[in-house]
Formats: sequence, C-alpha cells, structure tokens
Amino acid sequence: MDTIRIIADLRSHRDRLDQAITALEALNGISTPGTAVAAPVIKSAKPGSRISPEGMARIIAATKARWARVRAAKSAGTTAKRAPLAMKKTAAGGHTMSPAARKRISEAAKKRWAARKKQGKNRL
Repeated sequence: MDTIRIIADLRSHRDRLDQAITALEALNGISTPGTAVAAPVIKSAKPGSRISPEGMARIIAATKARWARVRAAKSAGTTAKRAPLAMKKTAAGGHTMSPAARKRISEAAKKRWAARKKQGKNRL
C-alpha cells in the first residue's frame, strides 16, 4: 500500500471535518481557540410581507372555520372529501359557488380539453 497516499487522504478528511466543525460552531456562536466566529445574522420575522394584519386575520378566521367544518363532518361520519359549507354567504359578504355553476364550469373545461385533445395539443 502507498502510505503517502493514505496519509494525504486522512489529512484531507481531517481538514474537511475541521471546516465542518468550525461552521457548526459559528452557527451556535461558539468560538474555539484560533478561530474567529462572525456574529450571527439576524433576519426580520416577516421580510417583504405584503399582507395587512386585517387580511391575515381574515385568512386565519377562514382557515379555522374550514377546519371546524372538517372536524364536524368527520364526527358526523361523512365520507365526503370536503365538508359541506354550512352557509352560502361568506363572512366578507360574497357568495359561494352554487352546484349548478360548478357543473357548468366543469362541463366547459371538459369541452375545452376535448377540443385541445382533438387538435393534438394535450400538452401545456
């Protein structure tokens, strides 16, 4: 065996381990003798947030209502994938889509995809 090559490989492994240890110590703010640790970078909690607190509150309320419906459906033994909406009118004053409207949209989409498939453009 070539002992010089083995020693060189072991030293390169040792150097990589030392670098990994130094990097991990830098993350925790630990300094070992002979190493300089940079101060940790502190990022803001919500950089570039573009949603208002009111908007976030609406999203949170809607999410809680959705999960309440899911839990209620689960306890009632409903096997549907989605829990039925309890009210047709939303909290913001809008309306949910009626089953007839959902069916019309579905049929129109199927018609569009059939036309694309017929033309040979079934890829996006």
